[in-house]
Amino acid sequence: MEKKVVLTAPCGLDCFNCELYEENLTDKLQEMIHSKMGVPKDDISCKGCRAQDGKHYHIPNGCETLSCVKEKGHDLCSECSDFPCKLLAPLSEGASMYPHNMKVYNLCRIQKYGIEKWIEESSEIRTKYFTHKFVVGKGQE
Repeated sequence: MEKKVVLTAPCGLDCFNCELYEENLTDKLQEMIHSKMGVPKDDISCKGCRAQDGKHYHIPNGCETLSCVKEKGHDLCSECSDFPCKLLAPLSEGASMYPHNMKVYNLCRIQKYGIEKWIEESSEIRTKYFTHKFVVGKGQE
């Protein structure tokens, strides 16, 4: 459990469930990213944002959210008096590929139920995000 706590990004993303996390990355996905984007294969695998100081091939200069949390001395964005801020704002662009719109929901679940309970449900949250339908007035179907 402790490893998954450390692999929870300050913004609320579940690094341990990410397809790019080193233990989850498949040869097929690695080859696809390498072929389509020209990213060196050795740069595709991720150890989690905290372990890599927020740097990865898709954010080479580091993550502003991680920098902000570290500067303010928090572990998670939800501990901040400015939560939620513009760094966590949901956007439609990329929502079908990236889990960025789950961040505030995840952080609220962590606040309400604790990180251990959220870890137990995080895989289901991610699966629903990418596979379930949105119904106006109901949320996820």
